Amino acid sequence: MDLVILILQGVIVAATPLLFAAIGELVVERSGVLNLGVEGMMIIGAIAGFSVTLESGSHIVGIFAAAGAGAVLAALFGLLTQVLMSNQVATGLALTIFGLGVAALWGQGYSGLSAETLPRLDIPVLSRLPIVGPLLFAHDGLVYLSLALVAAVAWFLNKTRPGLILRAVGENHDAAHAIGYNVVAVRLLALLFGGACAGLGGAYLSIVQTPLWVENMTAGRGWIALAIVVFAAWKPSRALLGAYLFGGVTVVQLHVQGFGVEIDAQYLSMLPYLVTILVLVLISRDKTRANLNAPACLGKSFYASS
Repeated sequence: MDLVILILQGVIVAATPLLFAAIGELVVERSGVLNLGVEGMMIIGAIAGFSVTLESGSHIVGIFAAAGAGAVLAALFGLLTQVLMSNQVATGLALTIFGLGVAALWGQGYSGLSAETLPRLDIPVLSRLPIVGPLLFAHDGLVYLSLALVAAVAWFLNKTRPGLILRAVGENHDAAHAIGYNVVAVRLLALLFGGACAGLGGAYLSIVQTPLWVENMTAGRGWIALAIVVFAAWKPSRALLGAYLFGGVTVVQLHVQGFGVEIDAQYLSMLPYLVTILVLVLISRDKTRANLNAPACLGKSFYASS
């Protein structure tokens, strides 16, 4: 039983950075913007969170720095794609390469150093309950923040006027502009939110999951987050399910050899990415359903008419 609890705790830890990145990208895509730079924003958040935490001695300051760094990179993407009208796909790919390069340069002085991990919240009585306690009530604050963000985004998109405006911009930006909404401003705000969330996901890797800096430590998680958004059909509740599913795959590949299964470590390392490809292939088979779920203006540039 202890082993099962340990594995499930590992799933939660592995899923949290994916959930942060996916829920942020979900909001971005619901506004009609396709940002393929999530990986770059995550790695910038990872080094910003780690370095600032190490220098300041405060996890809170480091977390805010990570969110800010991700938002700055997202703002750059917004400037290029929404103001200067560059291609969203090409710019997103360039943003990822740029983020990886800047993070590698920034992190040169921090290789081999470790930071104190973010402490877990000790909830009186609840955290000491058998089985349920360690699974639900003995995690760090970022785990609970990620879950709160899912609920907040679901409420925002479905129950508020600004959420309706954001969805309208994603579905038909010309119609939204015609009735007086500022399409570019809405998309820039969505990008800033998405960048901050990706930065938080990166910070979770470097100050919680593995409290040290390793170059390219995101290891493709930004791409998995993009796949989760498609898997979730752009719905927050399904993004939560997708993040924990992919987090579970990541943890399973770490424990398989411990159960006596004879398989090369390289094949196990491939497992999360093979599952990602398989899920995308299965989803793409039903093109009609995918088109109905996807925002109609996703990836399309907006040209304001007078």
